Amino acid sequence: MKTLLVGVGGMTNGGKSTLSRSLHQKIPNSCLIAQDSYFKDDSIVPVDSNGFKQYDMLDALHMDTMMCEVDSWRRDPLSFMKQRGLNPEHTASSSADEEVYVLIVEGFLIFNHRPLNELFHKRYFMEIPYDVCKTRRSLRVYTPPDPPGYFDGHVWPMYLKARQEMESMVSRIVFLDGLKPKEELLTAVCKDVCQEIERLRDLLLPCQECQENYLFGLMCD
Repeated sequence: MKTLLVGVGGMTNGGKSTLSRSLHQKIPNSCLIAQDSYFKDDSIVPVDSNGFKQYDMLDALHMDTMMCEVDSWRRDPLSFMKQRGLNPEHTASSSADEEVYVLIVEGFLIFNHRPLNELFHKRYFMEIPYDVCKTRRSLRVYTPPDPPGYFDGHVWPMYLKARQEMESMVSRIVFLDGLKPKEELLTAVCKDVCQEIERLRDLLLPCQECQENYLFGLMCD
């Protein structure tokens, strides 16, 4: 059994959730964990000097709980899938131990949390221009709703700060243009991930000499 962790990060409303869900649907034996599922209760999220709730920072998230979920998948991907009603897939000629299991983790600060970032084998970051991001954000309905001036006063400055921090500590990130068609982005990322899956699957297979010798009751070194 081999495991592959894929991180899909990016700015708010950049398309990371859409891409992640589509990847999950396309890639066999995959699970999806979304960082937005781990926000703390609104009552304990800190407020800055301007009265803005500090949602766009790691302290607003139950990262310990999220890491427990990730670790649970790493320990036993099969059980993790079954607990969530997902059916593992494997070919007739292979067993569960010969499959590659994929965890897709998406979120706006997944690469800024060092213990999580260090686990990723593949990293993708969705980005869009300021004006597009602001327009998309204004069309979304949040609970609680964004107060006036929240995007320029908190969301965008925190994104720039987080991105600078991320780029100073993380390497091997593939930056994706969120303005490109969704299908084009999905095709490119899916191809890259599937190539890595095939590489890992090849490592699970015995060499041709071993297979032939095994048939004769022999084993090669």
